[in-house]
Amino acid sequence: MAPMDSGHMDEERAARCLAELGSATRLGVYRQLVRAGPGGLSFGDIRARLGIPQSTLSHHVARLAWAGLITHTREGRSQRCRAVYGTMEALMAFLADECCADERAEAGQAGA
Repeated sequence: MAPMDSGHMDEERAARCLAELGSATRLGVYRQLVRAGPGGLSFGDIRARLGIPQSTLSHHVARLAWAGLITHTREGRSQRCRAVYGTMEALMAFLADECCADERAEAGQAGA
């Protein structure tokens, strides 16, 4: 599955990412991948770290990839997962973008 454009984040895409991260297991997988760095982790490494079965991990990886949060590639007989840092950065920026915007607007009107 090809990752989505990691730079664009609109409300619908942010909601999709947040929904997929709303599962404790998926959040755990994602955090392990973010922690691992650009090299990512093999399925075996993720399973060992989180103690989850292969079939469960496959399901959660597919959901995270669908949201564009991770990629997964086959490497010989195993699979490797990597966080898509651009998506994480775009999501964080989307969430923080309008922080305190109303308060700033009111302060600007009061000063006018």
